[in-house]
Amino acid sequence: MHLLLRTLLTLFISRRRPKLSIWGESSLPLRVLPTDIDIAMHVNNGMYFSLMDLGRFDLMIRSGTWTMMRRKGWSPVANGETISFRKSLTLGQRYTIETRIVEFDERAIYFEQRMVSGGEIYAKAVIATRLVSKDGPVSNEDIFAALGQPPAALVLPEWIHEWRLNNSLPSTRRPAPHVWVR
Repeated sequence: MHLLLRTLLTLFISRRRPKLSIWGESSLPLRVLPTDIDIAMHVNNGMYFSLMDLGRFDLMIRSGTWTMMRRKGWSPVANGETISFRKSLTLGQRYTIETRIVEFDERAIYFEQRMVSGGEIYAKAVIATRLVSKDGPVSNEDIFAALGQPPAALVLPEWIHEWRLNNSLPSTRRPAPHVWVR
């Protein structure tokens, strides 16, 4: 809810920005607002992921993917996220969210996103996402039929594969009891 107006504004503005390929790179210029910061006067660590949603929306809208997904009844959902911080973004600072798809596997579409200011990376994240429909997850075959084949140069880095294996939770069709393992 905290980013609802900003999301709607991004959806509106991105439709008027230059078109690009879903396999290209999006660069969304923003400024740190008072609602983005915490008591330490920098962007709150959890807010980075919410702001990165805007970068993925920008890429999907400018490539026409968002319209196609809505027409097919597909919705994107985050499936896993990891982030590293280098510097703090502070109140009023201008920055861009750089977004690109880095690879697919049988369970996810992987986005790399960076918060960049003054030509320097402040934070970098990898977000594993899925497309779902009322019938469940959308297959890669259906995604590629709608979007075209991804470039051959996309290769899932081994560390991302290991991260997904080590951090994934069981399928929603299997139990996931809450038990601390020591």
